[in-house]
Amino acid sequence: MKIALMDSGIGLLAATAAVRRLRPDADLVLSLDPEGMPWGPRTPEDLTRRALAVAEAAAAHRPHALIVGCNTATVHALPALRARLEPGIPVIGTVPAIKPAAAGGGPVAIWATPATTGSPYQRGLIDAFADGVPVTEVPCWGLAEAVEHADEAAVGAAIAAAAELTPDEVTTVVLGCTHYELVAERIRAAVQQSDAPPLVLHGSAGAVAAQALRRIGEQPAPDAPAEGTLTVLLSGREGELPATALTYAEGRLLPAASPAR
Repeated sequence: MKIALMDSGIGLLAATAAVRRLRPDADLVLSLDPEGMPWGPRTPEDLTRRALAVAEAAAAHRPHALIVGCNTATVHALPALRARLEPGIPVIGTVPAIKPAAAGGGPVAIWATPATTGSPYQRGLIDAFADGVPVTEVPCWGLAEAVEHADEAAVGAAIAAAAELTPDEVTTVVLGCTHYELVAERIRAAVQQSDAPPLVLHGSAGAVAAQALRRIGEQPAPDAPAEGTLTVLLSGREGELPATALTYAEGRLLPAASPAR
């Protein structure tokens, strides 16, 4: 079994680690776009063009499924990716976990990139799934970029700025960018009120990994032999996992469990 994941940078690590934990025997293909990173500030047309190129590089390795490990790329490029690759290769997008977050009763804050915050796509998800629960959309200026570059000071500043925009009464935070899952505990610490119950965080990595297995008719097998290989594509060319990936536990998991190929 081979599963590919794509993003402009290391935001795909959370979903990659989730796949690796569910199926240690799966071969993984990570298709990144360092030459076009970041995708967020690009126009939808330009982002879609680059996403298609990254997806086609992954598709050349004949994966059984492709995960779009990026919320912004899912917002703008998922229809084009599915039109290009399906039904041969199922394409799984990454959607903010608004529905399960709202099920807890809220109030909810959605932390997302400025490009996603306030977008018709995210507003549509809120309208469809929030079910009357109060929702605050929080634009996280510079956080994805700071996580991408493993810039500790910038990560701290961006989290602090977003926390200032998050109402004190919020009980649940949706991590609406895959990069944010890599610093989830720092976000929790910044938003948690000392006199409130433990804050609930909702990421998408686990659900996306499980959906990829369902789409190809496979079941989780966390006890399978850890024999899966790791192939890294950088703007279409085979390369190494970016050094910044090893800053995060999700990145360190991969070389340990996956011989490079």
